[in-house]
Order: sequence, then structure tokens, then C-alpha cells
Amino acid sequence: MSNSYEGQGATIYEVAQRAGVSIATVSRALRNTGPVAAGTREKVLRAVEELGFTPSRLGVSLAQGRHAANGIVFPDLSGPYFAEVLLGYEEVASELGRSVLILSTRGRAAVQDLVRDLVGRVDGMVIFGRTVEDAVVDEIIRSRTPLVLLARDPVERADAVCSENTASAEALTTHLLGHGYSTFALAGDDDRGDVTQRWTGVRRVLSGHGIRPPEPLPCELTVEGGYAAGRTLLGGKPGGARRPEAVICADDQVALGVILAAEELGLDVPGDVAVTGWDDIMAARHARPALTTVRQPMRLLGARAARALDELIKGARTVPNSEILPTQLIVRSSCGPHPLEEK
Repeated sequence: MSNSYEGQGATIYEVAQRAGVSIATVSRALRNTGPVAAGTREKVLRAVEELGFTPSRLGVSLAQGRHAANGIVFPDLSGPYFAEVLLGYEEVASELGRSVLILSTRGRAAVQDLVRDLVGRVDGMVIFGRTVEDAVVDEIIRSRTPLVLLARDPVERADAVCSENTASAEALTTHLLGHGYSTFALAGDDDRGDVTQRWTGVRRVLSGHGIRPPEPLPCELTVEGGYAAGRTLLGGKPGGARRPEAVICADDQVALGVILAAEELGLDVPGDVAVTGWDDIMAARHARPALTTVRQPMRLLGARAARALDELIKGARTVPNSEILPTQLIVRSSCGPHPLEEK
């Protein structure tokens, strides 16, 4: 994928960053298509000279924002969670008359360069999770490209839309303690984003009850990843660590994989081990046993991100906003009968 704005190794994105202005301002300054203050024009021309930049006709056209497209960067496009979020985003973007350019970073090389290229071809960007390095996120912010961070910790000067994680993780852990469980395992990568917030809630409650929180076992957030983690956590090798009474999983797909591993090992869920997930995908309620999980509004996440980005692109507001959508603990049979519920 080549840059939309080509010069001697420089892009219009870099010119805008060095001059401290938007891409559209650079375009106006170079083409004399709109009012630009003399001091601003001088900064742009100085940046152009220092970087050895030569704008392409295509690049200038795109800088004027005539493409009516939004960009969204996802870590993966497989799995029900990503599909639901993307569906919610695309539905609203379509309603607003905007096309969507999607960049999936899974298995891609030079991701940060691909993101920079995408910025030059859209009116605004949504970045999911930790798919883009902090330094590149900061570059995008400084270029004044409308930006919304999705399912990621808020960053100064950028919009953010995410689901609540910590309080619901605390509620889930408190519920499991109410069953009488005292040994736990955590399955799923510590991603420095929404999963990390979940582990923070779990650790806080366990520590408050005098239980040393375990370190999460890294695994891909897929059924296959959960299955591999389940084999490791529940294998019960002689002389090895004690098998946990409950496995708290980063999401539902991991939990379903852990349940498959438990069945293969001859263990009963929840008789021998309780398993919980996160998201409440359709398979969670139809699994046997049905999966205890935390429901988050996946489609609404995408929809809210699309609307927030549209507000920024249209200039309806200029002050960054952080929106946290509520989540809900859903108790089903995979964590076993609760003592209080038996009375």
C-alpha cells in the first residue's frame, strides 16, 4: 500500500505535523484554495522545504475531504465480538452517508505505516484497542485528524468509547467467592486495554479477601486459544500446581475453549471447575453448560464510535468526549449453584 501523498520520503501528514496544522490547511496553503493566515502559510512552506515534500494531485484531492470515508483499524475481523462491533459501526456510518475503509492488523507487517497511509485517505479514524502504537496515535492527534479510540484507555485530546470493565469484573469475582471458591486461574492476554481493566477488578477483589491473584495465562482470544489455555491450566500434572476451582476468562470464546478442554480431560463443568467469560455472545447462552459472563453492548460500541466520529468531522463539537457504556453480570450454570440461591 503506497502513501497517498508522495515526496522524497515525506507525506502531507508529516508536513501537517511539523507545521502544527491540519492536512486540509496544508492543502489550502499549497493550492491557494482558501484563506490561510500569512504566518501559517509561512510555517507550511517552511515544513515543505525542510521535508522535501512534493504533493501529488491525488493527495491534494484527498486532503480536501471529498472522499466521505471513515477509517477503522481492527486487530482482527474474525469472531463474533469484532463482527458485532463492526456491524454497529458500519450501520451508522452508512446511515450518515459515509463509506468505511477497514484495516485489519492481524498478520500484517509495517502496521504503523499502513495506519499512516489510511489517515491520508479518510476524513476521520477509529482505532480499536491497542492496534496502533501510542506514538502514532499522538501523531494522528497532532495532525488534527478526527479520531475516536474504541475499547482503549482514554488518551488526552482524543475521543474514547468503551464498555465498563472494572466494576463488572469485581461483581463477577465477588459472585464466584460467594460460591466458596478460593483458587482461581485467569485466561487471556493482559492487553493494556479493556482486558487489563477486567484483570484489575478481579485482582482488587481477590486481594481484598486475602487471596493472592494469579497471573493471567496468555492466550489468543479465540476458542482455540482458550482450549490450549484450558489444557495447561486443568491438565493436573503429578506434583504440579493445584487445579483451580474457577477459571475466569478474558472473553466468551476463551471460556468456550476452556470448557472443551475440561470435557476432553474428563472434568465436569461446573462440578470440577467453574468457568466464566465476557461479552455474552450468542454461543454463551446456548452452550452446555450455559456460560456465566458479563454482557457488553457490542453493536452499540461500534454505533457510538461512528456517531462520535461524525460529530468531530462535521465540527459539531471540538472538545474530546469519553463515553463509557454499562455492562451487566449474567449468571448462568457454568459457575455452579450458588449457596444463597439454594436456600
